[in-house]
Amino acid sequence: TKEYAYFVERLVKARLEAGLTQIEVAKKLGRPQSHVSNVETGQQRVDIVELQRFARLYRKDINYFIK
Repeated sequence: TKEYAYFVERLVKARLEAGLTQIEVAKKLGRPQSHVSNVETGQQRVDIVELQRFARLYRKDINYFIK
């Protein structure tokens, strides 16, 4: 959906603004890099708990990711 495309766009932007690579994010989340890649390309959806973890890691409010 358009809304989910916006969400993943903001997720990538937040990671880049935080100065982190997918590998660094994966290590901090305890997940493989492929998971982060799949999330950022929309192939893997995230639940609210994981979104909270991304938001904390990127130092963003959850509302940043929602249109």
